[in-house]
Amino acid sequence: MTKLIINADDFGYSKGVNLGIIEAFQNGVVTSTTLMANMPGAAHAAELAKRNPALGVGIHFVLTCGKPLSSNVPSLVSDKEEFYRMAEIEEFAVIEDIELELQTQFEKFLSFGIKPTHIDSHHHVHSLEKVYQVVEKIAKEHQLPIRKVSKDPNPFQPVQYFNHEFYGDQLTKDYLIGLLDKVLSYETAELMTHPAYIDEQVYTGSSYNLQRVQELAILTDPAILEELKNRKIDLVTYREISVGSLV
Repeated sequence: MTKLIINADDFGYSKGVNLGIIEAFQNGVVTSTTLMANMPGAAHAAELAKRNPALGVGIHFVLTCGKPLSSNVPSLVSDKEEFYRMAEIEEFAVIEDIELELQTQFEKFLSFGIKPTHIDSHHHVHSLEKVYQVVEKIAKEHQLPIRKVSKDPNPFQPVQYFNHEFYGDQLTKDYLIGLLDKVLSYETAELMTHPAYIDEQVYTGSSYNLQRVQELAILTDPAILEELKNRKIDLVTYREISVGSLV
């Protein structure tokens, strides 16, 4: 039987995103989410997490959206004091600034009174080698699993298969069912999603906006849960994934 984590990214982006993720958890197939500690909806997300303790909540490290929580990380920000895009982070970011900012985000997450189940990142920025070094250091210190970004076996990335294909304009119920078939050959897998209700912040601030509503509709379709049962896929969170090999 495959153990599948269905994770909703961007918890904390805005109240609309937060409420959409909770809807996808309470009345759909989402089991897990990851919180952006630097975004305006972070405290609201944390309160919702406390009311829904069965929802797995990890940290969604951010270096490419919004503003840093640290006051002195010049290699990470533009003249507007906003984070660079991915390409600029790869080119300009220095390890000291990365470490300061990610540690600050982690401490902010803990200040909400919740414990993270795992680590991933916005725009998969932890796939960059110099960012991953810092992320793995934090994971090791706190014994937390990390979303898979490498093909090679890694004790800090215990889930065997990560699928990021539930994204874009082409999404349908049948498309998601096709993705479920892809996880069947693995013991553990994670599927990334971005459900949300649309509020002003999402509509004006994210190029991926109306698609989030479509994701929410699909993820809360009762037929999806039936398809999971037919395939004997066990919905879990990162709490159920062994991390005993982390050292």
